[in-house]
Amino acid sequence: MDWGLQGKTALVTGASQGIGRTTAKLLAMEGVTVVAVARRIELIEQLAREVAPGVGKIIPLAVDFSVDGESERAAKEAERLLGHVDILINAAGGSRPVPFDATKEQWLEGMTLNFFRIRELTHAIVPGMQKQGWGRIVTFTGTSEPRMLNAAFTAKAAIHVWAKALSREVAAQGVTVNCLQPGRIRTEQIKKRYPTLESELEYSRQEIPLGRFGSPEEIAAVAIFLSSPLSSYVTGTVIPVDGGSSRFAF
Repeated sequence: MDWGLQGKTALVTGASQGIGRTTAKLLAMEGVTVVAVARRIELIEQLAREVAPGVGKIIPLAVDFSVDGESERAAKEAERLLGHVDILINAAGGSRPVPFDATKEQWLEGMTLNFFRIRELTHAIVPGMQKQGWGRIVTFTGTSEPRMLNAAFTAKAAIHVWAKALSREVAAQGVTVNCLQPGRIRTEQIKKRYPTLESELEYSRQEIPLGRFGSPEEIAAVAIFLSSPLSSYVTGTVIPVDGGSSRFAF
């Protein structure tokens, strides 16, 4: 199937591992030139070598989103390297479980990485998309059914509300804004929580109607659709990709 992505450009954060890495690779395989961002630049360089010549390509860019000003620098570097950014994939972030008596600093660190940096980067990229009259923004978020206090869950809920509002601001300029909620996808973070096949199967039997964990390719494929011209009437949405495990109907 032709996704209409040949010749497009993209900025993908969190591209060193898991969902971000897989999404960056699939975009490049569809003919997209991708600036792939992570702290561990050597992993991006390895990823770039995995893309066969003659399709798209991956350009590594080292960025540490824990540092103030890095979001804006990443946006400027991506626009310099690409000329313009058609697609922004926000996949950087990380779980931040916190106790009831967590400090302000703990909450601020979790909110900064999982909300503020995403907002800063997106707002730096959006004007270029508005100017060209086309753009796609896809952000990987998190569960709306938390089982514990986690600063990342709170930040991701903020992302949903912000992204919905932003989608209404930029729709007239041909820019769409959508969120994807990963369920239990086999990534480094999930493998740490479920280190054995038995622990994975036990959770799957109890909580996932499809009876298994998902692969990064299965959620990245949805991101590819949302990044493509074929998704032109989809914006302001939050889509779970979780094997049916979420219990709310909407």
